[in-house]
Amino acid sequence: MPQFIDFSLLDLIDVILVATILYYLYRLMKESRSLNVFIGIIVFVALKLLVSELLHMHLMGLIMDTLVSVGALGLVVLFQEDIRKFLYNIGANRRWMMLKRLFRNRQETNDEDNRAIIVPLVLACMSMSKGKVGALIVLEREQKLDEICSTGEHVDAKVSQRLIENIFFKNSPLHDGAMVISNQRIKAAGCILPVSHSLDIPKELGLRHRAAMGTCQECDAVCIIVSEETGGISVAINGKFQLRLSAEKLESILTEYMVATERDPKRKAT
Repeated sequence: MPQFIDFSLLDLIDVILVATILYYLYRLMKESRSLNVFIGIIVFVALKLLVSELLHMHLMGLIMDTLVSVGALGLVVLFQEDIRKFLYNIGANRRWMMLKRLFRNRQETNDEDNRAIIVPLVLACMSMSKGKVGALIVLEREQKLDEICSTGEHVDAKVSQRLIENIFFKNSPLHDGAMVISNQRIKAAGCILPVSHSLDIPKELGLRHRAAMGTCQECDAVCIIVSEETGGISVAINGKFQLRLSAEKLESILTEYMVATERDPKRKAT
């Protein structure tokens, strides 16, 4: 008599979950150019299952179990930045953000204060654009940027056009780094940002653009770039560039992403 495999609904869910995890791990490794490592892990796991479950080689299985436990810790250390980015992308999913808003007791950002800093930001960027003064400004949103701020000089000053221009003045010791604006104040300047190594970034864009892209790929910040070569103004957000912006377009983008009532249609309607 033929033996039928007892395959329940839970087994189907189990297979789907494992396949989903493997797919996202594949994407993570592919983006970080570590696909060969992923293939090696899959081969090793397959060999372990073959040795311990099918061939019942207990000593070899014990050795491979030890290697798995040690290797898992090594992989976490080796790919900590990629794992962090992967987990952030999960948490930043729109569905989870909607759930997060349901449990908020109060609005964390003050819309009027955010509106107030947009005008001096736009004016400063336009002035630096005319003088071809390079600048990189990071605007904090929901994800805190304390780690980035720790790489620069603490400022904690009111956002003003003159102060922004003075910080990015060519002879200023802080002009090469990035400025971070948090809670409607200039929190730090001269900060070091993670640089994106993506091959999709146009070659004509410089290091400031790559640093802005690296930052917005890891968090939800809005990055403003003023090119020192062309004077062009760009914005990087959600892993995408918006290039050659006018004053009106820059103001529109900042209002859209920094003012909660502009981002949330329900709040705007009320």
